[in-house]
Amino acid sequence: MEKDSINTASSQPLQKRRWKRLSFLGNKYLLSGFLFLIWMLFFNEKDFISEFKRRVKLNELQKSETHLIDVIKDTRQELGQLKNNAQTIEKYAREKYLMKKDNEDLFILSASDSIK
Repeated sequence: MEKDSINTASSQPLQKRRWKRLSFLGNKYLLSGFLFLIWMLFFNEKDFISEFKRRVKLNELQKSETHLIDVIKDTRQELGQLKNNAQTIEKYAREKYLMKKDNEDLFILSASDSIK
């Protein structure tokens, strides 16, 4: 019997210490706040990971938008020149579509051929 009384006496302070460590779980406000924070961080549709991915995608789309605006601006300028000048039309046809006059020979050099 003495052993039983010693075991129960020594285990009670240990249980009290464990309960003191976990006593914050007894506070319903702290527990519900903690669960709400976990829910908002990981399980909600607007969690931090998804928001970060959306922000990265938004930045990529904004860069693409600025690039396309520049391309449209250059194309409109080129179109304006093509509408107004016959020499520009001829230059454009020669460069883009490799057109030539009847008495001309056309030689096409690529960058890899000129390096050799």
